[in-house]
Amino acid sequence: MSTARLDPHDTDINLVMYGLTPRYIEVMRSETLTPQMQRVTFSCTDPEGFHFVPMAPDEHVKLFFPQPGTDEIVMPGIGPDGIRPAIDGPRPIYRDYTVRAFDEHRAEVVVDFVLHTHGVGGSWAATASPGDRLGMLGPRGSHIYPTGYDWYLLAADETALPAIGRWFEELPDGKRIAAFIEVAGPTEEVALAPREGALVHYLHRGDGQAGNSRLLERAIRDFDFPDGEFFAWIAGEANTLKPIRRHLRRELGVPKSRIKVDGYWRNGTVNLDHHDPGDEDE
Repeated sequence: MSTARLDPHDTDINLVMYGLTPRYIEVMRSETLTPQMQRVTFSCTDPEGFHFVPMAPDEHVKLFFPQPGTDEIVMPGIGPDGIRPAIDGPRPIYRDYTVRAFDEHRAEVVVDFVLHTHGVGGSWAATASPGDRLGMLGPRGSHIYPTGYDWYLLAADETALPAIGRWFEELPDGKRIAAFIEVAGPTEEVALAPREGALVHYLHRGDGQAGNSRLLERAIRDFDFPDGEFFAWIAGEANTLKPIRRHLRRELGVPKSRIKVDGYWRNGTVNLDHHDPGDEDE
């Protein structure tokens, strides 16, 4: 794992940017975490420029999948402003994924896939086996989160569970966490690293459609916030996060600098850009 100097008194988000290097990654092993989540460990065939750092739990990469019915992986060109789409021939098939874990020395990266039969990533992960390959681009940059707050409020749906897992593992000892996580039901709960003083609240939406629930908002409204300054990290379906941000900013008066809201996906939108700040109302 990369080493990074973490200031225990830091209360600012630090952004580190990298150059983009297209590369191929190969499946080493695949394991089932829940009926709807598959963990895949990849080795990187070209470790040069392999950038991942601690306390950047929402680092994400673009994974490029084979063209339908073939093993061909179309990768994009890289221009001065980032990805340069192909002009002729098939277009790359890609999705954004949060990196669940990494080992810089071994050039390994772990990705947890939510299994959807209608989605290209979930369909691929359901049958992934050692030797299968994907393309990878990124991360473009890393948001290194501050460790100087008294406690941390985390809220997410299952798409952001990998980042929640990293928060639990990488936040220094002694920092309290209150985590609210929406999943379909008890079988979709994923064990998190034990931490002293951590509160984990799994919220079950049942047969309701993902992205249409207000479970996270209601749970945070009902939560008895402990004393001390906190940092809030909220991620999941973009539209369901807006009321939570408004509640924290307008009703509780939490400074904007202490809130990070990340729309991992939006109903009806393919390849929602994580870098897009969206229509923030504050």
